[in-house]
Amino acid sequence: MSSPHLPKRPHDPALTVAGEEFFFPDVRTTVNLFAIHTRSVGRDWSYPPHEHPQYEINIVLAGEQIMVVDGRSYIQRQGDLMLLRPGIVHSSCSNGEGFTYFCMHFDIDDKLFLSLLSRLEQVLFPADGTVARQMEPALGKLLDLSALDDMGINGDSVAKRMRIQSAVFELFATLWEAVSSEAAHLPGRGYVQAELAHQIASRLQGRVNLSYRQAGSLEKQDGIEGISSELGISVSHCNRVFRSVFGVSPRVYLSELVLHEAKLLLADPQWSVQQIADLLGYGDIAHFSRQFKRWSGQSPTSYRKSIAPESSSE
Repeated sequence: MSSPHLPKRPHDPALTVAGEEFFFPDVRTTVNLFAIHTRSVGRDWSYPPHEHPQYEINIVLAGEQIMVVDGRSYIQRQGDLMLLRPGIVHSSCSNGEGFTYFCMHFDIDDKLFLSLLSRLEQVLFPADGTVARQMEPALGKLLDLSALDDMGINGDSVAKRMRIQSAVFELFATLWEAVSSEAAHLPGRGYVQAELAHQIASRLQGRVNLSYRQAGSLEKQDGIEGISSELGISVSHCNRVFRSVFGVSPRVYLSELVLHEAKLLLADPQWSVQQIADLLGYGDIAHFSRQFKRWSGQSPTSYRKSIAPESSSE
């Protein structure tokens, strides 16, 4: 029985082998969240100048706050959002009456997202502006999680932590959508280069996925020349931009992707080394074995035994 909550997709009953398929992009993003909290304070409350190594999102939920950022004073009213970069000195105090605010500190290893945030010169995003309005629904979901404690779900439970992460990623997605259109008009090449590098990385990942669907040598598919042509840039520019963002050449990055996929397949005993070589686009098992040993220092068979020693006697 099909679920009423899942989108219905047309299916051709005449298919006898794999036909159309869709690969979701791999997600390898790490995010660290610190001191997520809401707080209600009185009229005499203040917080001294300080800085921290993470980004901070600060939103006033009720009342008004005076935030001093890098020596400049801002009046932050209900619904106004502050986005503070790491290392920037800031302080806050009441604006004559008490107020309630939400605060979250975070770091994330997504270079494109960080490049976007680093280009923003704006600190205060007013409640009636595009950024704050678009983020309001996602923020509401995050704030609603405080009600889980009233439902008997412990604050340290795995379920609640997963829900927090889910809500935060949705918040980041809306932040990206809201800010990226404005950031595109800002000066500087860092964001443009990071975006191009991630387009190259996405195509390299596609080359690895492609090897699962059609025969042919991965060596032929690896072509940074082909990717450069697709993007309308020179090979040298492609290599230079990619290395500036990821710290390695596209070829080394591709090798790391293939090694990762090979290790996953070798961990599954249903696949022979020959089948894995074929799946990864290496028609010659000897060629695959040489490449794998060059990348990992072990032959495919030795690696398989090292992760599953109980199977070595079979």
